[in-house]
Amino acid sequence: MAAGYFSGKKAVITGAGDGIGRALAQQLNAMGCELWLCDVDSGRLEATLEGLNVVKTAVHTEVVDCGNQDAIVAWGRAVAAETTSIDAVFNNAGVAYAAPFADASEESFQWLMAINFWGVVWSTRAFLPLLQAAPVGHLVNVSSIFGMIGVAGQSAYNSAKFAVRGFTEALQAEYRNSSIKVSCVHPGGVATNIAKRARADGEWALSNAEERDAQFRQAAKTTPEKAAEIILRRTAVSTPRIFVGWDARIMHWLTKVFPTSYHFFIERLGQRNESK
Repeated sequence: MAAGYFSGKKAVITGAGDGIGRALAQQLNAMGCELWLCDVDSGRLEATLEGLNVVKTAVHTEVVDCGNQDAIVAWGRAVAAETTSIDAVFNNAGVAYAAPFADASEESFQWLMAINFWGVVWSTRAFLPLLQAAPVGHLVNVSSIFGMIGVAGQSAYNSAKFAVRGFTEALQAEYRNSSIKVSCVHPGGVATNIAKRARADGEWALSNAEERDAQFRQAAKTTPEKAAEIILRRTAVSTPRIFVGWDARIMHWLTKVFPTSYHFFIERLGQRNESK
């Protein structure tokens, strides 16, 4: 379904230099979808571009800091100068910051919120007119399973991802009877480099980036390619809430069955992963 659906369409992807964003770009490019890609890192963006077939389907790239409103607005205007409509926008760019709240840096907290939450809002506003100009426009905002559960050491990340979920679900209500189809993505552990590049303070800063990355990958069982496949397949049928990975489904189930005590079970799952 997804392959045929996206053939000949146009899509925007933020955070396309790595992880899920790169996998989305690769799969959409293979389907014949014209792409507008951005990332804050020019080297990673170039690496993504090198893996795409730019002869078969046009690919446009731009270095954009999704934590900078002016940069996103400027990129949106540049895209609008090149096309009159966009069929899908994947607001995927994100960063991580681990710290007990008492040790959390105000600067790092705001840095994460600017990229993970405000970047989604600014990008949505920038590309909404282009989505509205398409016969059907898909707005796909990447939250997280951490947009449904609270986790120790993740107050900044939880805040942003809960906010993305709330923002996205409000838009689902607003555009329910329109040509705009709005989806919120809730990945569980996806084996990307987000932990390696994360900021950390307090007890979380006692381990180095490589150690945090290794610990994260023990629990991250879903590949970026599989995550992208799920997202595209569910976007094609306008699924409002997209879960990625069995762990995301289990954690969501725990919030339903144990709405005020799920933290105990999440902690036990974490301890089991650490012992492996």
